Amino acid sequence: MSLRLSTVILPYRRWQEGSRAAWQRAEQLGFHTGYTYDHLSWRTFRDGPWFGAVPTLTAAAAATERLRLGTLVTSPNFRHPVTLAKELISLDDISGGRVTLGIGAGGTGFDATVLGQDPWTPRERADRFAEFVPLLDRLLTEDSVTYTGDHYAADEARNIPGCVQRPRLPFAVAATGPRGMRLAARYGQAWVTTGDPKLYEDGTPEESDQAIRGQIERLADACAEIGRDAAEQERILLTGFTPDRARPLESVDAFVDFAGRQRELGITEIVVHWPIPDSDFATDEKVFERIAEEAPAQLG
Repeated sequence: MSLRLSTVILPYRRWQEGSRAAWQRAEQLGFHTGYTYDHLSWRTFRDGPWFGAVPTLTAAAAATERLRLGTLVTSPNFRHPVTLAKELISLDDISGGRVTLGIGAGGTGFDATVLGQDPWTPRERADRFAEFVPLLDRLLTEDSVTYTGDHYAADEARNIPGCVQRPRLPFAVAATGPRGMRLAARYGQAWVTTGDPKLYEDGTPEESDQAIRGQIERLADACAEIGRDAAEQERILLTGFTPDRARPLESVDAFVDFAGRQRELGITEIVVHWPIPDSDFATDEKVFERIAEEAPAQLG
């Protein structure tokens, strides 16, 4: 697989005040996919503007023609499979079949308590995720679904006509643990990682590369358990959370060196954050655009 370059555009600006222009520019620059975060609020952006993922992607679908669109990532923290399926089928239709669903088990941030519940334990998150993904798979591929589980239920949930993409829009499953890897192997057309979060503060790029290599090996083992060829899966790295931090975006050469290392590990798609001034993603916009325009050709 050739290495793809994608971007994630955070939904922190009003549509007419820079957001629309960013999505259109992403398409002009040739990015493979434009993703956005599916949170109700997020970290240092919590006290400022922040818009919903699905409406933002719907607007982006209407403002672009070729750019694929997706979430990095949706989680069960505030989503239910039945309502999410209806929104995704609608978005896939509006975009003409350009949607990828990035999906993960969720974390302990603001989304975990915003509906008034106590945050789930890691075990509870894994249990819910293990039920959420298979049910969502059914909802996106079957006309009518009835299901009763420990955490979710559906009673004759109708999803006609289904996705434009068949049998359904692709899942990019974020996972590092054994149960998540098994879900990624069975249901994911792609797998997502941010590296090993334990290495972010004090680790080295070399340690991070070794951790990602180990994750990819475990994914391959999970695929082998069910007789699936791991080579048919895309392997996505969302950057900005490894010890390299923003250094790969300091120049075209720095990015090509970083991306080349990830490709050797087995990564097939690299996602970079769209520049945001006065934030952890405060990249020089001219350098960022040069990377988008020049790096893919150098990487082959």
